[in-house]
Amino acid sequence: MPGTSATRLTPRGLETRSRIVDSAAKLFYVRGVNATTLDDVRLASATSKSQLYNHFEDKLALVHAVIDVQSKFVLAREEQRLRGVKTLTGLRRWRDALVQANSLQDGSYGCALGAMSIELSDNDEQSRQALNASLDAWRRMLVDTLTRLRTLGVLHEDADPERLGTGLLATLQGGYVLAQNAHSSEPMAVSLDIVLDHIASFARD
Repeated sequence: MPGTSATRLTPRGLETRSRIVDSAAKLFYVRGVNATTLDDVRLASATSKSQLYNHFEDKLALVHAVIDVQSKFVLAREEQRLRGVKTLTGLRRWRDALVQANSLQDGSYGCALGAMSIELSDNDEQSRQALNASLDAWRRMLVDTLTRLRTLGVLHEDADPERLGTGLLATLQGGYVLAQNAHSSEPMAVSLDIVLDHIASFARD
């Protein structure tokens, strides 16, 4: 039956499903969702057509699975990087890690979540809601980090973590787009530095 639930799969079936999703995630990231066909995914994952359709009834079902996997990966990475930030220097280290990773691919491809949002949010409501939830969770991590800095006395009480966190994520996503088009991480680095300099203007003496 198409779209078999993962809870009813054998270990071998779970491995096949995971391989399909991982292959699709890589292709979506590099080529884009719209430019990737199910045949592309089938070849990349070394699966048969029957195997692929046993796990996903159509491309949209596969897209939803990829969104789930990519969201969990990005949010786990960001939670790990941000949970220990207790200084403005720590916040700049977070910036450095993102810029360095982006520079390793010459600015290409952008953010996995942001790129899918551009392609999908106006065409599929389920994808839009899932991506919005993930990006908002990322924004909340930044807000929580800035709230922590204010609580610790690093930032002045006048600092507004909600506004600053939202601006920081928006700048990051815009930086990804600029870097992708320039094939250079420099625009991303510059835009993040401007926002971090603004956040630093709220630092206590």
